[in-house]
Amino acid sequence: MPDYLDDLRLAHVLADAADAATMARFKALDLKVETKPDMTPVSEADKAAEELIRGQLQRARPRDAILGEEYGVEGTGPRRWVIDPIDGTKNYVRGVPVWATLISLMEAGEGGYQPVVGVVSAPALNRRWWAAQGHGAFTGRSLSSASRIHVSRVGKLTDASFAYSSLSGWEEQGRLNGFLDLTREVWRTRAYGDFWPYMMVAEGSVDLCAEPELSLWDMAANAIIVTEAGGTFTGLDGRPGPHSGNAVASNGLLHDELLGYLNQRY
Repeated sequence: MPDYLDDLRLAHVLADAADAATMARFKALDLKVETKPDMTPVSEADKAAEELIRGQLQRARPRDAILGEEYGVEGTGPRRWVIDPIDGTKNYVRGVPVWATLISLMEAGEGGYQPVVGVVSAPALNRRWWAAQGHGAFTGRSLSSASRIHVSRVGKLTDASFAYSSLSGWEEQGRLNGFLDLTREVWRTRAYGDFWPYMMVAEGSVDLCAEPELSLWDMAANAIIVTEAGGTFTGLDGRPGPHSGNAVASNGLLHDELLGYLNQRY
């Protein structure tokens, strides 16, 4: 079984380069922002960070495919790097520090491509999280300065902290009533948004999180980090991994109850 540690080291190098590029333009008064066809913003920093990561991958892993949010898929084969250059672009362009570069390596298997390496780097928060299959999940500033993380052991919804991004997506899918029922049942709710709730589930400071509509690059790195921390990461359909177009993450103990609430439609 591959240990993926060389790939994890490379992912850290890629994240270091992306951090330097994104932080150099964070809060820049002349930052250029465009609107994509799906009406979401993209900044010059998104594009520059992805181009930088792609360039380094093409030199270091020329046989691997690359899928990125801004420039699509390039190459074929059993190994595919998945990149979100800035997860939380709306925060980035407004000067809110909750954004991160997400880098994952996915490998083809019996159930399709699955994440085997993930790095989430949030330089404006001075935080980074990572995992490699079979090696656990960690947080710190570097591989040599890290602490292992693990999900919580909260076993009752009434004691649980639930994080989410917004209400509108749940309403659009007809799931808002179940979502609100869940918020009334749990101990605490907070809308941290984007990558951050998944990282907090992985490190045990939050017990549950979910988002109703996502792309693969939003989820791949988060999924391997949550699962290597001992948690559960599925879609709303209960399918393990980042392939359902939405995400539900938990400490595992509360996952079935979480899915039950979020799948209520009325």
